[in-house]
Amino acid sequence: MLRSAVTGVGGYLPEQIVTNDDLAKFVDTSDAWIRERTGIRQRHKAAEDQPVSDLAVAAAKRALAAAGRTVDEVDMIVVATTTPDLTFPSVAAIVQRKLGCPVGIAFDVQAVCSGFVYALSVADGFVARNRSQCALVIGAETMTRLMDWTDRGTCVLFGDGAGAVVVEPVEGEGTTADRGLLGFALRADGAKQDLLYVDGGVSTNGQIGHLRMQGNQVFRHAVVNISEAVVAAAADAGVNVADVDWFIPHQANQRILEGVAKRLGIDSAKVISTVAKHANTSAASIPLALYEGISDGRIKPGQLLLMEAMGGGLTWGACVVRL
Repeated sequence: MLRSAVTGVGGYLPEQIVTNDDLAKFVDTSDAWIRERTGIRQRHKAAEDQPVSDLAVAAAKRALAAAGRTVDEVDMIVVATTTPDLTFPSVAAIVQRKLGCPVGIAFDVQAVCSGFVYALSVADGFVARNRSQCALVIGAETMTRLMDWTDRGTCVLFGDGAGAVVVEPVEGEGTTADRGLLGFALRADGAKQDLLYVDGGVSTNGQIGHLRMQGNQVFRHAVVNISEAVVAAAADAGVNVADVDWFIPHQANQRILEGVAKRLGIDSAKVISTVAKHANTSAASIPLALYEGISDGRIKPGQLLLMEAMGGGLTWGACVVRL
């Protein structure tokens, strides 16, 4: 059978680093307060003249190089983002132009922090059916552009960045030993919109708006809902959670990471955590964590990976991948 395999991974973080002490200069907070509640020490911030497509392009180039592919071979681009350059065209179309890719498929997916898992599922629908031979799946965000810098409950949590993967078709035997995307579980509950949202939009008030969040409620839903989706994705893949080599969660909050891992019985040594250095980069956080784990040698070919995320909507989901 045909499988969709991740053949290359890339990541990019803007040069500017904003520490907790930097934030404490203009908002009522402190390094100790932020670290105790979130585990975050710093975050990256895009330059004023650096749109999210630039971050996506940088990550995509590294992913293509890792896969041994050229821009001429890319026939599909899916970008998960909630902070696009423009209302339209899509960031994917802009990335296609900036990379110099040929005419092909290009569109965005909007599921906020869950966007990368959703986008992988969408790409799987094309690649595993032989409708794409070289797909770029990118999570890219400039979340700092959505911050209310007077709200210490939210502005300390987010950062900017991009991560990308190349997805290509490979032959498999239809077993759990196959390389590729093995299982998914995607969820959404629009009734929980008021827990995490942005208070602006094109057809409401014509403004970009600011991110608003009921942190305690999001935390409670995150641990329970993500755990259910992880178990469902593992079942869809035909594996046990205990079989996973690496757990690569959405990097929202260290306490959420630990809470989900504990609920699932996953050893903390198997958890890839980048939240201290990156903060919450929304749809970019999973591929960035994957890129770091591969770059430092922890994640190796053939290993079984479990990815999960939860974001505004509320949306959440999980994916099982054999690298």
